[in-house]
Amino acid sequence: MQMIEKVSEAVKFLANRSFDSPEIGIILGTGLGALADEIAVEHEFVYSNIPHFPIATVEFHSGKLLYGVLEGKKVVAMQGRFHYYEGHTIGQVVFPVRVMQALGIKKLLVSNAAGCMNPDWKKGALMLADDHINLQPENPLRGREAAAFGQIFTDMSRPYDPGMNGILKQIAKDNNISLHEGVYVSVAGPNLETRAEYRYLRNMGADAVGMSTVPEVIAANQMGLPVSAISVLTDECDPDNLAPVNIEEIISIAKEAEKDLVILFKELMKRME
Repeated sequence: MQMIEKVSEAVKFLANRSFDSPEIGIILGTGLGALADEIAVEHEFVYSNIPHFPIATVEFHSGKLLYGVLEGKKVVAMQGRFHYYEGHTIGQVVFPVRVMQALGIKKLLVSNAAGCMNPDWKKGALMLADDHINLQPENPLRGREAAAFGQIFTDMSRPYDPGMNGILKQIAKDNNISLHEGVYVSVAGPNLETRAEYRYLRNMGADAVGMSTVPEVIAANQMGLPVSAISVLTDECDPDNLAPVNIEEIISIAKEAEKDLVILFKELMKRME
């Protein structure tokens, strides 16, 4: 079965169960589930019950698709995302974005937890993506099936929407939230980086590193969906003072910082037309 047919089956399943014309799609990243508590949820399905959806295997990703209302906007939210390192194909990773677009969303908001490589920033802060570097080993626009969703030679000169980003920066200023702006680099994972790799990534021009987001953003751009993405900076990746990773601490920092992420996304909902 072709990917476009799988998307159509998933859309039909959800539309028949009152996932009715959502306006905004939201992807909630690692340790970042609090925004889901702000949604007046009308319907939810675990991924395994939706036709052709992959299954989230990361223990701190809950794996549900939510439909409801947030600040007056109809939203469909992924509570837990998919990663290439889980063994999914890159087509499976972006499958939910294609489904959300076919359901009717007009904008996409993305969050993730990321390592901070900018020496002037500290963990616990937020970074608004202005650009990205794709070091994933696959591209969601590769192959004949991808052409069913739009131009495969997709322009990526502005992968993140300047309009939404401008609103988010103003909201951060109004609420005294530390919101840096920078470049996100996406790697395959799941291991974290060596000291030499952090130096390499920083020298490439990246400010934060993670294992997600870029495939979904590429797919969204192909389909003409404006995107904004915010990273919670959960650890400081200084190659000259690199401490062993502590996943529990990373999740804890993400949960502490996401209160500001919730403010940003909720206020953006209010200010978007």
